Amino acid sequence: MLKSGKDEIKADRSCLPNHVGIIMDGNGRWAKKRGLPRTAGHAVGVKVFKKIVFYAKDMGLKNLTVYAFSAENWKRPEREINRIMQLLDQMLDEALDDFMNQKVRIRFLGDRSRLGQKLLEKMELVTNLTAQFSDTTLYIALNYGGRQEIVSAARKIALDLKNGLITEDDITEENFGKYLYYDDLESVDLIIRPSGEQRLSNFLLWQAAYAEFWYSDVLWPDFTPGHLEQAIYDYQLRNRRFGGI
Repeated sequence: MLKSGKDEIKADRSCLPNHVGIIMDGNGRWAKKRGLPRTAGHAVGVKVFKKIVFYAKDMGLKNLTVYAFSAENWKRPEREINRIMQLLDQMLDEALDDFMNQKVRIRFLGDRSRLGQKLLEKMELVTNLTAQFSDTTLYIALNYGGRQEIVSAARKIALDLKNGLITEDDITEENFGKYLYYDDLESVDLIIRPSGEQRLSNFLLWQAAYAEFWYSDVLWPDFTPGHLEQAIYDYQLRNRRFGGI
């Protein structure tokens, strides 16, 4: 439980996790509890997303990946999907100023084949304009699925093997990672999931092999910097043995 006032928890800035992943969950339920359309929850969720990203940057986090839209989310009603894409489009417009001012590098994870051309052009523009920044990198998982990423990598490996560019001995854990969406995306140390759900939902399956998990009943639109502090503080209390003693 979060403390308040003078006892507010603060994580140790000297030993932050290198890579934090957040499954931004609960927008629809937040709206439903208030008698609002699910799309209203997504609109508030985008505002919270920006607040948390900027707070993470101020904390000194190096890498942050957020689950914005999964490959399975296409099963949702068309109206909701259209609104989510509209919000993403608006967010990218604002990113040209907000994220540039905050000097946050932005990259996108996922299959781009089902995304609209206008959105793709904005994604490319934001990626290029923020590529110069190195303090904090934000990865936005958009039309992303962990299984899909691994299958995509396997296909690339099979093609290289067929073309004689690699041998079977070259297929190692280290080399496999080079075929993922980003060959320099480091393993995730901490995955945060609000909304009361306790599952990975096809998020960063390869990168999360040794991730610590932090769950909370708070819905994403109610998620605060204090919750982020609490999650990282709890992470810092854990003993990560990676199979050792």
